[in-house]
Amino acid sequence: MSLTLRQLKYFVAAAELGQISQAAIQLAISQSAVTTAIRELEEIVGSPLFLRSASGVALTETGRGFLNHAYNILSSVDEALRMPSADARESGRLLLAASYTVIGYFLPYHLQRLSQLYPNLDIQLHELNRNAIEEGLIAHRYDMAVLLTSNVVNPELAVEHFFGSPRRLWVPARHPLLARDTVTLEDVAHEPFIMLTVDEAAHTALRYWSETPFRPDVRLRTSSVEAVRSMVANGGGVAVLSDMVYRPWSLEGRRIETIQLKDPIPPMNVGLAWRKGADITGPMRAVREYFRHAYAVPRGTDTLR
Repeated sequence: MSLTLRQLKYFVAAAELGQISQAAIQLAISQSAVTTAIRELEEIVGSPLFLRSASGVALTETGRGFLNHAYNILSSVDEALRMPSADARESGRLLLAASYTVIGYFLPYHLQRLSQLYPNLDIQLHELNRNAIEEGLIAHRYDMAVLLTSNVVNPELAVEHFFGSPRRLWVPARHPLLARDTVTLEDVAHEPFIMLTVDEAAHTALRYWSETPFRPDVRLRTSSVEAVRSMVANGGGVAVLSDMVYRPWSLEGRRIETIQLKDPIPPMNVGLAWRKGADITGPMRAVREYFRHAYAVPRGTDTLR
């Protein structure tokens, strides 16, 4: 079995965060993918890299030594990718629109990486809601957008997905539903519900609730993710939100747990959008290729929604 950069990245994330679930959230992949990569690495190394417990994972002595090598390998690869090339010398201005959730929980890291890879690229970021983004792309006010692609409805736009962030039930620590083998939307319907409204979250929630005979008992509607987090952590209700915005602690330092629901809940899809038929400029191509590489998106996957 050959060692891969993917395995090293997943291992480092788990080592730094101390939990497979948190590593999966940071990497925007499934927990099983992280677990499999670590198991493959342990087979290659021939020794356990982690000690597993109910609270998470901790490095073994072998794991600590291997972590140093992993850092060195990933650092060397990162430096190699920063070497000057025709693409890296790409220059020009890109008017990039993005929605609230994307700017708050997804884009900052990627903007920093893009500034390193393309130092002459001038990315001007604009925060807007989906309707304004779609209108702005059609009217040529913006070149591209990073947004929740599952909400895009304009047929004049081309859309490319990066990944889907699973939605799970958020509950406070020691909530009775944590003891259940399975939890359904019917169970959730009996709980006070905190409804997030930003980025059409409420509209999306009502779509999957409408496929059941049940309805959430909404006690609060808010555009603030932090308000949802605090309300849930303090026992004010439960919520169904994506892993991308999940953090295990509220601002007050109270724990939030997640539960995978038995009912099918659509993921929160994130990706790029641009006007159909637009001339793909150098800056647009550079940003699109960066995200394609970061999320292993095959070429030729442009779709219309």
